[in-house]
Amino acid sequence: MIANANAVPVLGILMLDTRFPRIAGDVGNPSTWPFPTRIAVVQGASPERVVAGRAAGLTDSFVATGRDLAAAGATALITTCGFLVLQQRELAARLPVPFAASSLLQLPVLERALPAGKRPGVITIAAASLTRAHLLAAGADPDTPVIGVDPAGEFAQAILGDRATLDVAAAEREVLAAGEQLLARHAEVGAIVLECANMPPYARALSSRLGLPVHDMVSFGRWFYSGLGPAAFARD
Repeated sequence: MIANANAVPVLGILMLDTRFPRIAGDVGNPSTWPFPTRIAVVQGASPERVVAGRAAGLTDSFVATGRDLAAAGATALITTCGFLVLQQRELAARLPVPFAASSLLQLPVLERALPAGKRPGVITIAAASLTRAHLLAAGADPDTPVIGVDPAGEFAQAILGDRATLDVAAAEREVLAAGEQLLARHAEVGAIVLECANMPPYARALSSRLGLPVHDMVSFGRWFYSGLGPAAFARD
């Protein structure tokens, strides 16, 4: 996929059409990434339309924007919304470079990596909208434990409502509370996957609070990128 083996790979990011703050750690914030990125907004792809509306009618826009990013030098593509896992197969088939829609794609690996009796669980921005179909599209167990943040809370209201402000401290408290509720209901959870690409800023605090590994779109994006330009090692 890389025309010049010595070229530095670039991760392309298909970003929803939003105005809410993208703080450090958010997938759509360039400072989040320790390598080159190109970000392009998919016009009309609002949080409401993608999450509750299942991105209906937006596939062609994602393809066109992704192709533009690839033409501009992106070596692979990701998105800023885990709910786009429903479009994973179609978009991957139509785009000219490797494409990963969602952090949920990590679930099948974790299902096989965790100790006996343990399984991954998911924290999402909208539990009512994250269905078995989303989990199946990720190749995951459709009975994977899922919990959402408070739909009336700061985080969900700011992101899904696309507000211009975000109380970061309140958002973190809500993500931590969701994690605690998930473990209270499902003691067998041995790792967390954050569906929402706006949740990685809170992953470290969540891991510390729960004492569990936490995976998100940033951890996935770093893994995805690492294969685009494998490390060179000294030889004797």
